[in-house]
Amino acid sequence: QVRLVESGGDLVQAGGSLRLSCVASGLTFSSYAMGWFRQAPGKEREFVAAISRNGERTYYAASVRGRFTISRDTAENTGGFLQMNSLKPEDTAVYYCAATYRVLTRAVAEGQGEYASWGQGTQVTVSS
Repeated sequence: QVRLVESGGDLVQAGGSLRLSCVASGLTFSSYAMGWFRQAPGKEREFVAAISRNGERTYYAASVRGRFTISRDTAENTGGFLQMNSLKPEDTAVYYCAATYRVLTRAVAEGQGEYASWGQGTQVTVSS
């Protein structure tokens, strides 16, 4: 059974940082690209960032580029991270990690339908 579990969400002040973690089980994670998405209250879920199987390609939404960094857990190879710096109130959302077996391109990275496995989400709240 494939399972993705996010953690690290919290309440933080604007300008602060958080590091989200995603741990995968039930799959050979090195064979999957990973993505992060988020859903704010009253809004649709949106793409945040994605990283290829070998970590050589990354993609970011324009709204987070330069502030967020996606990475893979190369030590355990069972998941990855989303480092979020300079957080803004508009970053408040439930953050989800997801895994796709597809070869990562920009189109695949941003396409929610390309991801077969999803976590349950972790809440990030940024206060002003």
